Amino acid sequence: MLAAVAGAALLLSACSGSGPEVAEQDTTGSATSAPTTSSPTAPSTAGPAGPSTATEEPTEPPTTTSPSGLTAPTGDEGIGLPSAEELEAARVDVAALDDRQLAGQLIVAAYQGTDPTAAAALVRDQHLGGVITLGANVPESVADRVPQLSALTAAVQGAVMQDGRDWPAFLGIDQEGGPITRVGAPLDRWPAAMSLGASRDTDLAREVATASGDQLRALGYTVVFAPDADVTIGPQDPTIGARSPGTDPQVVAEIAVAQASGFSDAGILPVVKHFPGHGSITADSHLGAAMQTADLATLEGRDLVPFRSAIDAGVPAIMPGHIVVEAIDPDRPATLSHPVLSGLLREELGFTGLVVTDALNMGAITEASGVQHPAVAALLAGVDVLLMPPDPVGSVDAIVFALEGGTLERADLEESAARAVAMLRHNQTVPTPDDSVIGSAHDLSVRAAAAGITQLSGPCGQPLVGDSIQISGGTEGDRANLASAARAAGLGTGSGDSVVLVGGSTYQAGGGPGGPGTGSGDVVVTTDRPYPLADSSADTALIAAYGRDPATMEALVQVLLGEVTAPGSLSTPVGDYPIGAGCG
Repeated sequence: MLAAVAGAALLLSACSGSGPEVAEQDTTGSATSAPTTSSPTAPSTAGPAGPSTATEEPTEPPTTTSPSGLTAPTGDEGIGLPSAEELEAARVDVAALDDRQLAGQLIVAAYQGTDPTAAAALVRDQHLGGVITLGANVPESVADRVPQLSALTAAVQGAVMQDGRDWPAFLGIDQEGGPITRVGAPLDRWPAAMSLGASRDTDLAREVATASGDQLRALGYTVVFAPDADVTIGPQDPTIGARSPGTDPQVVAEIAVAQASGFSDAGILPVVKHFPGHGSITADSHLGAAMQTADLATLEGRDLVPFRSAIDAGVPAIMPGHIVVEAIDPDRPATLSHPVLSGLLREELGFTGLVVTDALNMGAITEASGVQHPAVAALLAGVDVLLMPPDPVGSVDAIVFALEGGTLERADLEESAARAVAMLRHNQTVPTPDDSVIGSAHDLSVRAAAAGITQLSGPCGQPLVGDSIQISGGTEGDRANLASAARAAGLGTGSGDSVVLVGGSTYQAGGGPGGPGTGSGDVVVTTDRPYPLADSSADTALIAAYGRDPATMEALVQVLLGEVTAPGSLSTPVGDYPIGAGCG
């Protein structure tokens, strides 16, 4: 199918001019406790198929046609899509904005510190669409987080209203779960996507995303930059790692669509990322150019599978990665590429929703050469929302200048703004929970963590340790979380069988701190990516836990004590262990 894009790319080209914090993971799915003395199985490399999602034949959805001529499904046929009436009302509203207000509406900026005043002033004075909360914006004190973040979202929403814009602010946050979690306690911790992939439980993935979305909504957020639909290639992938559900494109597709549905159920706008797939790239776009060298047939059979599924399911928003797709446009990252965004994403794959850039302050964009301002180039490529430009005020100026000079067409920018406004309004029709929902899903958090834990060696469903354990490796926090969970279960610490925690020290964008590169002991446990288990040695068991948070450690102790059989199975090969290996 992509053969057409290869030819079209040449024509389209001729026509067109830090690091995240480590969070804790959860996995869902009920752990079974049938005792057995068998060892983990290692199925064929094909692995088990993820759980199928039965769907009825869709009825013909209502449609709406944009000025670009694209016809978009709307309403209940998609995941959080607005109705045709909602989209038309948004077009009328944004048409009343002057050029500078329209330019600002397309920008979502970063802000400094934890005081909401500066963020609100920036949004009001520059007419910005909203802001993104990063790790540095989250108060260190757990007690301060809910009141201060709620004050931030309320202040920014107030600034939008003061500016005469009668719609929700774009209040975004990276809260994927696992290693990409901006706000930890008192919110519940959620699983890395790879843990969900190991569980093969789409119902659980949706339930977890809904619970996570509910807690973000209670804080006032309207957009979540998740789920991650990247297909990872394994240890050669330095950027995505456990953020991906796995190496099997179909498993990735099913988990990502389930997560997007769950977030939408909570009334928060999900942004599926990083199109056309970052998990098969061996460079980190946070640091500089990331080249996708695969041919079109490979992309079609691997990286694009989850995005096709997401688009077919009607997801409302997609984030392109800063990836140079050599087979389509070797000169520009996808974020700035008309052949990739307008050609591949919109025309070939038929996506008509919101396109939100990855952070425009990343090295792949700031180091890119070109005659146009990156904000203008991204809009020309087919982007709707500009996330984290290094200079938001300068970006507004550049967009206004391009409008006045005819480089950008106002009708196109109005359509981009209308997409965002209609989707934000539509999702807000789901009632906002009060803050009593925050931290209320601990049992789900532990159940989620338990569902993905994968045991690669040792007896399944049997005790793996005695009455006491000595814990080593990992970070101080990792060891404290495991020790606390052990004591709560009546397991002694400080002596006995050795449990060695292994982190992901070479895991760039995912954070993955702590622990040696491999482990050796009675039981060796990886706390994010599972790949170090390939070169680790354990007298009793090798275990992939995919997380380092209290919920994951609580679930891990259940496996160590033999109270449950580790239910997960690998969703990515680990050395000689194929996809599907494990007790599950």
